Amino acid sequence: MEYHDLDATELSQFTDYDGHHIVRFFIDKDTGLKACIAVHNINLGPALGGCRFYNYAAEEDAIRDVLRLSRGMTYKNALAGLPLGGGKSVIIGDPSTMKTTALMEMMGSAVDTLNGDYITAEDSGTNVSDMETIRHKTPYVMGLTPEEGCLGGDPSPVTAYGVFCGIKAALLRKYGSQDMNGLKVAVQGLGAVGYELCRLLDEQGAELFVTDVRGAVLQKAREQFGTVHILELDEIFSADAQIFAPCALGAQLNVNTIPQMTFDIIAGAANNQLATPEDDNRLQEKGILYTPDYVINAGGVIAVGYEYFQQLGKNPFCHDLTHKNMISHVEKIRQTIGDIFTITEKCGIASGRAADEMAEALFNSGKNIQKSCGTA
Repeated sequence: MEYHDLDATELSQFTDYDGHHIVRFFIDKDTGLKACIAVHNINLGPALGGCRFYNYAAEEDAIRDVLRLSRGMTYKNALAGLPLGGGKSVIIGDPSTMKTTALMEMMGSAVDTLNGDYITAEDSGTNVSDMETIRHKTPYVMGLTPEEGCLGGDPSPVTAYGVFCGIKAALLRKYGSQDMNGLKVAVQGLGAVGYELCRLLDEQGAELFVTDVRGAVLQKAREQFGTVHILELDEIFSADAQIFAPCALGAQLNVNTIPQMTFDIIAGAANNQLATPEDDNRLQEKGILYTPDYVINAGGVIAVGYEYFQQLGKNPFCHDLTHKNMISHVEKIRQTIGDIFTITEKCGIASGRAADEMAEALFNSGKNIQKSCGTA
């Protein structure tokens, strides 16, 4: 395997470059691995973020994505109350045809070159089995099959639950009630997180408007859930619903889609939902209550963080590392979102900017929740 670190001159062509701690590109001809790991910031602790396996059109697209995603993880981990920095990795290629045991083991070797500054886990295109394979070559991987009495496993259901909690916070702020019975919710993308979110919403009596590139999963949703309307991909932006939950890839909130929207609330699991910072202001101008993506979708990283601290044998909190306490930590997403909305109202700034300022105050100071009893 060959690798090299991209320097500031190479990275300066990317608008998402933000003085990253390290960006390392890997090539292994024997296994076909072509990957990039980006560590954005480690002020609060080692960088934690998933491994995405995606068929990027060009290497530049992969680098752009990993820069943006790793930066987002720094902000996500800070506002999630985790003493962890932000990082991400991407594997270039089609996981349905390229993924092999040898390739994933080589990815483990790539992760290991960072000597613990980066800890990986599942993301789009990877799963628990892949993390088990990566584990053959490095200890710096989470999202593993849990042993009895231990934390771990697929974090997707916890991500979905955190989004569900965030929707409740947005409902309370917008309508003064968290009642979801009869609520119309448009869900874009029925992957592991989006589908589980639909299940939680359906249990509360919500009416679902859904879209996905896969017809089979749409049919499954129609058969399993109560009231489901299947929409074409482009129809989701103008759906007659109160809430839009983007749960697919990023940049879906942009200059072309926002004018189509009549939603009251946007609250979904996708990363990097805003195509540009200006789109944050566009939503505010339209009166749409936007729940910042990296805040509402932090449930999964909280679950993986708890797994990491348990495996490490070092507990940074003033409560035990149990599943119950982890879920209680995820439920704090509601309070964080409420705090963000309060700042937007007091300061007259968009919610994305308010979240950024809160996160930056944490990771720039290098101070977080280390053994601060009563907080998480």
